[in-house]
Amino acid sequence: MRLGTRKVLDKAFSALGIVTILLMAGALLVILVPILSKGSSAIFFRATVEHRLLMQEQFGQGKAQDLEEELAQVRSAREPVYEMIAAYEGDIAESLDSAAAIIRNIAADNERLGRRLERRIEKYKEADNFEDRHKEMERAYNRVAYSDYREDYAEELARIDKIFESQEKKSDSYIEIQDAVRELLGPFPGDPTPALIRKQYGQTRWDRVQVSIEHIRYDEVWDYSDATSMGRKELVPRSELFEGTQLEPLFAYVEENAEEMLSPRLTFYAGFFLNPPLDSHFFGGILPELLGTLYLTLGSMLFALPIGVIAAIFFTEYAGDNALVNILRTCVSTLAGVPSIVFGLFGLAFFLNTIHLPKSVLAGSLTLALLILPTIIRASEEAIRAVPNAYREAALALGAGKWHTIATVILPAALPGILTGSVISMGRAAGETAPIIFTAAVSLGKALNPLQAFMKPTPALSWNIYSLCTEHEAVDEIRHVQYGMAATLILLVLLLNAVAIFVRARVSTKLRG
Repeated sequence: MRLGTRKVLDKAFSALGIVTILLMAGALLVILVPILSKGSSAIFFRATVEHRLLMQEQFGQGKAQDLEEELAQVRSAREPVYEMIAAYEGDIAESLDSAAAIIRNIAADNERLGRRLERRIEKYKEADNFEDRHKEMERAYNRVAYSDYREDYAEELARIDKIFESQEKKSDSYIEIQDAVRELLGPFPGDPTPALIRKQYGQTRWDRVQVSIEHIRYDEVWDYSDATSMGRKELVPRSELFEGTQLEPLFAYVEENAEEMLSPRLTFYAGFFLNPPLDSHFFGGILPELLGTLYLTLGSMLFALPIGVIAAIFFTEYAGDNALVNILRTCVSTLAGVPSIVFGLFGLAFFLNTIHLPKSVLAGSLTLALLILPTIIRASEEAIRAVPNAYREAALALGAGKWHTIATVILPAALPGILTGSVISMGRAAGETAPIIFTAAVSLGKALNPLQAFMKPTPALSWNIYSLCTEHEAVDEIRHVQYGMAATLILLVLLLNAVAIFVRARVSTKLRG
């Protein structure tokens, strides 16, 4: 080959290598930057007073006296909201009471109808909210409207119809407004304490506050008029529907006074890593998932690394070049390409159903160890092969036995290469989902201490990311948790790799020194 041609090819391959590196770096940036930036919103965000109240009541964190002073301020800002709602319900109650008076007159006039209406009238009196009173009044109306006496009371039914007609246009929207206000500010004063923690507090994050305000101010309507395209969502201002009522000023008030009602404050929430989750990850942190991932990763390395290194020593130092060894090497190479779900099913069939291990960190670690074993064997085998033969010959010439040579000369020299394979395997074990679905992972669970870890199942970051993104009832409301878990998993893998690389560098330095 001519010298000029060789130089051109050298430059072409160098340029191709640089372009490939740049493309890989660009791809990493495109993937990682959105995950890390959105994941940071789980830690850095504008927290409302509801967040600080939750942290005080559920975790005992924060200063109670300062919180009480802050709550007194926001309650005074929220008072007009409750007054507007109470005034509007008072107007509705007057209308329903007039309908109830008509029903009572009918019951007094007709003995047979009276017996049917008596229970409905009592239920109406016992109802303590607008929705229940409206339902009871509708049932009473239907008892008359579908009876044999409907023609006798046509005039009374028509009057009730007008009352219902004026309210029906607003009733569904008003119920949605009530739910949105509770979502924004928490339970109304005097409401019983809800069973779910998510219903006991208003919005804890300022970004979700904006969503709740939109739910209060606008009604979502879907336009399907264009048959050639998908339905189009339109936001219709609720203020038009409630114009002239006691509720009309509410829509402008919640938008203009949102900060006074919720007191947002930029917060660094370290509890995302240190607190357990509450109410299916609506609140709290990811401590059980973080510990579970660490247990599974370190447990898999605990089993796979010694077995993999011993197998590599056998292949390189003891096994000859024969058909059986070639078959074993082929099997190892084949295992490296088996899909991870197959390892998960094997773990379920063997570890759980055959030797009857419980679903636990132990079963998951053993399954992950099988998954990463081929990588460790191959990397360790190549590292041992790379040790110069002069090392072996020198040790044997000094009278060292074969095993003593391997343990004191070959393995220390091959250790950097073995650790490289371990780094790759560790990252894969931390991020795998399929092998632990059936053997170790649960969606919710307590943080396990090291003494109980091996015999109990555990949440894990990889599985819970999938679970929260696909199966959670409020996927959109906990996007920050999903991205926070993904960013944490990436950082955890990078941290484990960094520790292994540091150890490898120290070992290499000692060997050279």
